[in-house]
Amino acid sequence: MSVHDELTSVQRCLEDLFRSIGRLEQQLGGSGLEMRRVRTDADHLRDSIALLRQAAASPAAPNRPDLVTISDAPYDLSLWTDTDDEGLGARDRRAP
Repeated sequence: MSVHDELTSVQRCLEDLFRSIGRLEQQLGGSGLEMRRVRTDADHLRDSIALLRQAAASPAAPNRPDLVTISDAPYDLSLWTDTDDEGLGARDRRAP
């Protein structure tokens, strides 16, 4: 089955769930905490399926950027000339 077919199947099941919830609300009343919670959870499911549908309809995510290999060789010490050690100041000067 394709993703579109699966989402359509889930949508149909979700519609059945909402019909069942409606019948339960008629029998039990919709003011109870449990019933409101079930209704809220079903609404969240509906929103999630809508987001999945949008994601499936949008073009594929861009490819990841190429990985850059970083050598394990030590850095050239001349890179650190005229740098300060964080919190200690310059190497050739005394801290105040």
